[in-house]
Amino acid sequence: MKICLALTKGRLETQCLDYLKQLSFDVDPLIEKGRRLCVETDQFKVFFAKGVDVATYVENGIADLGIVGEDILMEYQPDVYNLLPLPFGKCRMALAGIPKEKELNRKYRIATKYPKIARDFFQEKGESVDLVKLEGSVELAPLLGLADDIVDIVETGTTLKENGLVVKEEITTFTARCIANRSSLKVKRSVIMPFVESLGKVAAL
Repeated sequence: MKICLALTKGRLETQCLDYLKQLSFDVDPLIEKGRRLCVETDQFKVFFAKGVDVATYVENGIADLGIVGEDILMEYQPDVYNLLPLPFGKCRMALAGIPKEKELNRKYRIATKYPKIARDFFQEKGESVDLVKLEGSVELAPLLGLADDIVDIVETGTTLKENGLVVKEEITTFTARCIANRSSLKVKRSVIMPFVESLGKVAAL
């Protein structure tokens, strides 16, 4: 019985495969997949998708397990088991913008890909803001006057710096997470839990 595993494409994919290699799993077929989005190994059926789609596939039972950024779980709140943190995918969610004081004669406007996280952050501060949902490079918004500041994930800070933006306040930090479909965890427990426990052993080091 194979585990169906959904991996987030891109940076998390690379870091996850490196991590599995440390655990002595055979990931060569996954590394050498070319443009294929679905690959089978002796132990896994693995497919690659965007982070929010990974959560959706796991929630709907298409995948037993998923590796996804914690930001996706906070923003979209899928109905999955959030099993454990992983020692990669570290980043922070921050409020950032052009380094100047707020002088507004209207409501403070924030551009973000994460409206729920941003809304919760400002509500906790007791501030009312207008949110502008963007899907692409949110760094453009304050430069072009669409928003005053942004709420976004910051890894190295290089993109912010190159566009004249600075971190004004850190909201929270994230890592990658291993998530599970609720039914799969019951039906395939005998194969899922040894794999999850092996992830946790290294994560605890």
